[in-house]
Amino acid sequence: MTKMSCLLGLSLSFLFVALVASSKFEELFQPGWAMDHFVHEGDLLKLKLDNYSGAGFGSKSKYMFGKVTVQLKLVEGDSAGTVTAFYMSSEGPTHNEFDFEFLGNTTGEPYSVQTNVYVNGVGNREQRLNLWFDPSKDFHTYSIFWNQRQVVFLVDETPIRVHTNLEHKGIPFPKDQAMGVYSSIWNADDWATQGGRVKTDWSHAPFVATYKDFEINACECPTPVTSIDNAKKCSSSEDKKFWWDEPMLSELTLHQSHQLIWVRANHMVYDYCADTARFPVIPAECVRHHH
Repeated sequence: MTKMSCLLGLSLSFLFVALVASSKFEELFQPGWAMDHFVHEGDLLKLKLDNYSGAGFGSKSKYMFGKVTVQLKLVEGDSAGTVTAFYMSSEGPTHNEFDFEFLGNTTGEPYSVQTNVYVNGVGNREQRLNLWFDPSKDFHTYSIFWNQRQVVFLVDETPIRVHTNLEHKGIPFPKDQAMGVYSSIWNADDWATQGGRVKTDWSHAPFVATYKDFEINACECPTPVTSIDNAKKCSSSEDKKFWWDEPMLSELTLHQSHQLIWVRANHMVYDYCADTARFPVIPAECVRHHH
C-alpha cells in the first residue's frame, strides 16, 4: 500500500481503537435546524435553501484526529449568493475550526471553494480557489484530515491546502479541542458572490445541495471530558496505535506535494498570506511555508 493510499484510503491495520466509521447519515449526524428543509431520497440527503430558511446538521459526537469525508453535489445553475459549508469546529470563544465554504456563482461562472482555519478563536486565514471541475454536475469527495502535525483539506483526494504544526516557532496549532462535524446551506449574498455585487435570485429557489456517503474515521471523544484527557485518549502510545499517527502521515508525500503545487499555481485566486493590504505584517505562519 502506498503512502498516499494510507493517508487517503486508510490502512485498516491502523484502525485499532475508539474509531467511528459509517456512511449512514442518521448514525453519525442529526439535523441542526429547519428540519422541513431536509429531503431524504434513498441514500441521498438534500438540504434546501429558500427565502424562508436554509438548513444545517451536525455530528452526534465530537472527535479528535482522523479523517472526515462527504460526497457532495452542489447547487446547480444560478447559485449566486448561496454558500454550502462543510466544516469541523469545537465550541466556545477560543474554538478551533476547519472550513470548506462553497461559494455559489451565476450560471457558467466557476464555483469557488474558500477554506479557513481558526485557532483559539482566531480565523482570518482564508484561501480561495476555483475548482477544476463543475461541482454541481456530479458528486465529488471533500475531506479533512487532521493529526498532531498537520491539517489537510482534500478534494477528490487531491490536497488543496495544508496547515502545518509550527508550535516550535511559537505558533499555536489546533490539537487539544474535540470537534464536531457540520454542514449547512444558507444565503450569504452580502459577500459570497463577486464580493456581494451579485445577489441571490429567489425566483430560482429552492437551491439544493445533495449529500451521500458520509464517513468519519476518527477518535470519538465522550463528553464531558477534559481536553487533556481527550488528547491523551486519541494519541498513540505503546498500548495503542492510531493510523493517523503513522510517521508517513506527518507530512505530504512527494506526489501530494506536487499536486498541491499544481492546485496553487493553476486554481488559487486568493491567499491571505499574500494580502499585504489586509496584513501589512505577514502572518507568522506564512513566513516559512505555504498553507
